[in-house]
Amino acid sequence: MRIDAVDSRDPVVQRLMVLGLVEQAELSFLRASLGGDPLEFRIFGTAISLRRDQARCFKVTRVPNDGEPR
Repeated sequence: MRIDAVDSRDPVVQRLMVLGLVEQAELSFLRASLGGDPLEFRIFGTAISLRRDQARCFKVTRVPNDGEPR
């Protein structure tokens, strides 16, 4: 996935941007907890967990991995 847009009005989201969650950054979904919240992603080799309400501040699109059909 690639981050296409960020709603940075929330100060928590601004702190997440410092961790690398910025436009054009690529990340991958790892898993969701049993109840579905939080969600775990890998970005720049690091796993990060986000609550669903935080994740909604990031608009992402799927990008094909190597070997996936385009």
